[in-house]
Amino acid sequence: MAMPDSPPRDIAESTTGALSDQDAKKLDALMHEQMARSTMGLSPISLALACMDWAMHLAVSPGKQLQLAQRAAQLAMDEMQRSLQSAESSSQANARAVDDARFADPAWSQWPYSSLKDSFKAGDRWWQEATQVDGMSSHRQQMVSFFARQWMDAMSPSNWLLTNPQVITHSFETAGQSLLQGMQLFMRDLQQSALPVTANPDGLTPLPYAVGKDVAITPGKVVYRNHLIELIQYAPTTDQVAAEPILIIPSPIMKFYILDLSPQNSMVRYLVSQGFTVFMISWRNPDANDRDLGMDDYLLGAVMQAMRQASALADAPSIHAMGYCLGGTFLAIVAALMSSEQFAKQQPAFAAAKEPPLPTLTSITLLAAQTDFSEAGELGIFIDDDQLKTLREQIARTGYLSGRQMAGSFQFLHSKDLIWSRNTQRYLMGVDDTGSDLMSWNSDTTRLPQRMHSEYLDSLFLRDDLTEGHYKVRDIPIALKNLKMPMMVVGTVRDHVSPWRSVYKIHLQTDTAITFILAAGGHNAGIVSEPGHPRRSYQMNHADAGADWVDPDDWIHHAPRFEGSWWEPWNTWLHQHSSGLVSARVIQQDEALCDAPGEYVMVRYAD
Repeated sequence: MAMPDSPPRDIAESTTGALSDQDAKKLDALMHEQMARSTMGLSPISLALACMDWAMHLAVSPGKQLQLAQRAAQLAMDEMQRSLQSAESSSQANARAVDDARFADPAWSQWPYSSLKDSFKAGDRWWQEATQVDGMSSHRQQMVSFFARQWMDAMSPSNWLLTNPQVITHSFETAGQSLLQGMQLFMRDLQQSALPVTANPDGLTPLPYAVGKDVAITPGKVVYRNHLIELIQYAPTTDQVAAEPILIIPSPIMKFYILDLSPQNSMVRYLVSQGFTVFMISWRNPDANDRDLGMDDYLLGAVMQAMRQASALADAPSIHAMGYCLGGTFLAIVAALMSSEQFAKQQPAFAAAKEPPLPTLTSITLLAAQTDFSEAGELGIFIDDDQLKTLREQIARTGYLSGRQMAGSFQFLHSKDLIWSRNTQRYLMGVDDTGSDLMSWNSDTTRLPQRMHSEYLDSLFLRDDLTEGHYKVRDIPIALKNLKMPMMVVGTVRDHVSPWRSVYKIHLQTDTAITFILAAGGHNAGIVSEPGHPRRSYQMNHADAGADWVDPDDWIHHAPRFEGSWWEPWNTWLHQHSSGLVSARVIQQDEALCDAPGEYVMVRYAD
């Protein structure tokens, strides 16, 4: 790795004498920044240590080496036999790749492409076995396995012109126009990535689905605003509504309208149509001036403040609360804080003069939200002391974690679909993205303030303080066992951000009635699961307070499966835990600051 071209002037001048600690740290940070740029923000030291851990343990494991050699020979023999079995039908050959969309086309069952495909799949299996070596730390083993899979995905024959039969056939069918179109798309993307970074929204590419025109169009008003949030109240569409309103707390990592996309798949519109008064937090997209905002600011100045305002505006002493992803983690912490005896004694210190009183929580719903971070899934590969040191040095220069950095991490986790398969379609097949409201939302990135992001990763991901009983809000310890209200907890089968088994662990942390739902899909598509959408399903089971622990692997084998959207049983559950119906309350004109979706959601940055 080359050193930076030249150190900053202040450091260069200081080298005439003894180098101060401050200047030494500046020079180190500059070097680390250069390294991070060349490794997509990852720490090369952390990865190198993981590879050394694997190599050294494998070097002293002759039994494992012999097993891997035998496995390689067996895989090679199996591949040779398949190549010689010319009588095997195409349908049988292609059936082996049904689970991998990259090789779903029948052309992959024809030689020589079938041989390329099978060799690749055999190599992929071998490397996944090779990375599992006894004695390694679990984190480093996870890192080595993950990056081995990333390398194999990059080498897939589906990614290359001469080894992908679909690309070759399509190029002949279009007389080469598909390759020309792909080159044009590649040059366009290359030019777009080279544009100077700007914080001017007018310099950004317009979203395919415009906020307030195509998405986030459920009628409502912004009824409260502070430095962190706008609170949206949606207009009722029924004469009567449940007595308790619903406050939705989305993750500050995302724009809120993931839950208010197009009208046909808007969760907000669905809830309103089912007779609920719905409030939504819209997070402010922070800038460099917000670098010192911390977790307590988000928990108390945003979540708790929204609870006060929603209760007062709806004239309801009790409310339902729902949190999605990190918003669900925030909700669980605030609810546990409000349920503690120590908070009850100190509650006046948590309220400013003339603030509305806090409501009680009738129920809590957590969507893809972790409260136990000991099994954080593949996102955990980015989180160790050295990785966080690299990340802190990057964020210290800007005061925030950029949306581009977060988007890059999620792309890395799903590189097979979001990078390689997309590039194949775009650059080799010449097929431009058709787009969807969900894809448009995904490109509308947000930021996190420096201090809040650091506290969040340190206390929750790295130390797992919430599970260990060490997490505090203004010196009040947080214990999830204080939660006594009924809970509905939703996980999704293919969630790489909040693995469902990690979400499920809330059964161990609380002693209250929990209805757990495992929905088909991933972190986003599994949550946006509107009724009427084909091929939707979920499993659901209920556990009373004090029920015995059920292992998640046992749960998934015995929990009843249902076809359709999980929104429907959630709607029934919410009504069952409401105290009745009241006349719908129209939003008063003097309460409205502006129309929904508000101003904060419109702020975009080209990080």
